Amino acid sequence: MRTPVRPTAVIVLAAGAGTRMKSSLPKILHPLAGTSLIGHALNTARAIEPDHLVAVVRHEREEVARHISEHDADVVLADQDDIPGTGRAVECGLAALPEEALAGTVVVTYGDVPLLTPALLSDLVFEHEGKGSAVTVLSAEVQDPTGYGRVLRQGDEVVGIVEHKDADESQRAVREINSGIYAFDAAVLTRALQQVSTENAQGEKYLTDVLAIAHREGGRVSAVVAEDRWQVEGANDRVQLQALGVELNRRVVEAAMRAGTTVVDPASTWIEPTVTLEQDTTILPGTQLHGATHVAAGAAIGPDTTLTDVTVGQGAKVIRTHGAGAVIGAGSSVGPFTYLRPGTVLGEAGKIGAFYETKNVRIGDRSKLSHLGYAGDAEIGEDSNIGCGNITANYDGVDKHRTVIGDHVRTSSNTVFVAPVELGDGAYTGAGAVVRQDVPHGALAITAAQQRNLEGWVERRRPGSEAAQAAERAARASAEQSENTEGAGEHRNG
Repeated sequence: MRTPVRPTAVIVLAAGAGTRMKSSLPKILHPLAGTSLIGHALNTARAIEPDHLVAVVRHEREEVARHISEHDADVVLADQDDIPGTGRAVECGLAALPEEALAGTVVVTYGDVPLLTPALLSDLVFEHEGKGSAVTVLSAEVQDPTGYGRVLRQGDEVVGIVEHKDADESQRAVREINSGIYAFDAAVLTRALQQVSTENAQGEKYLTDVLAIAHREGGRVSAVVAEDRWQVEGANDRVQLQALGVELNRRVVEAAMRAGTTVVDPASTWIEPTVTLEQDTTILPGTQLHGATHVAAGAAIGPDTTLTDVTVGQGAKVIRTHGAGAVIGAGSSVGPFTYLRPGTVLGEAGKIGAFYETKNVRIGDRSKLSHLGYAGDAEIGEDSNIGCGNITANYDGVDKHRTVIGDHVRTSSNTVFVAPVELGDGAYTGAGAVVRQDVPHGALAITAAQQRNLEGWVERRRPGSEAAQAAERAARASAEQSENTEGAGEHRNG
């Protein structure tokens, strides 16, 4: 195994407006698989352990700078001035470095190349320093190089790069393209940038001109050809962003399957790179796994399930569920049509069933919330069974209050817990109970009132309505049946 080579600095160019994205959100802040484009770029740069990491910003400067600082507080921010071009952007990045950093290897990359891996970037630095090059460019060969800068060679050596708009017909026929990602000798880079002008088709200070200057001065200019073109693909518009997202997801899903996860339908399954899956997990169609979600061995997720920052225990089953910030214990079952809000903790071998919503609730081992209910700001003990249609009325219009339910509790259908309230171990509730006071251990809570039937109420209060007409028909039919019964009795008695 070779020893990794650490660069002196990595400069990430993030100053562009990204107008082709057609968005009020800066291009590099658009999300891809749960992380912004610039976040992906910074993660890759940080992974090769540079002494200094710089991001050059300009468009929507305050919003971009705030996002970068929140993502990585140690990134040095450099502001690009009014002089356009990548060469000027790198100059601004160099100006933000201390004097001692202007030696060694400086890597330049972009904030919109999300599939670039630390391994490839590390290879670039290793090849650059191993050959003693002044500049090393990361290139790729593509079928259609339209719009890209072309890598110009004499034999194996790179003599320069020409932008598409400045290329002649023979140069445009070259299929080796410039990715815009480089490793530079810092001294060569600093000196060459002072010689770069804006006399070109776009009136910009091109970073690519540094390669020709370095070659003219006798420095070695090398290229590392990326075999995987996706790693150097940028996202200039939403079409390219979507294509990169699909490719990244394909790679994540494939890696999960090779590591021991069964994915029934990869085309309808989305898994972010931050998700962890243990062996022998099963992901069914229509499932999306986001953030720090972790799924333990033997668990099955889906179909039609979205989990964000959810921990799923060994052997658990989660069906048609939307969950965030929740913990599901080993051997438990959730769903279908269940909404787990943050703070939900379901113990081992527990159940949250169909059409249930939970929030900030801790549910003990082997307890069940089977169907059609809401549990919020509550604590439920072990081996308890919460009946159909139960809800915790936790909000009084101003403050939230907690419901505490003990072990081995049985609650009947349509019980309402008016928090704050506690039920002791082994307590029961009757059907339709409204529990406003604490229930002692082993007690039955009922709020039954004597039933009253107000005869003829519908005909009086809703005359002419369909309900009233139905009641009248039923009354006539009942009267006729009574008359027939009485007549038959008289005939027999006669």
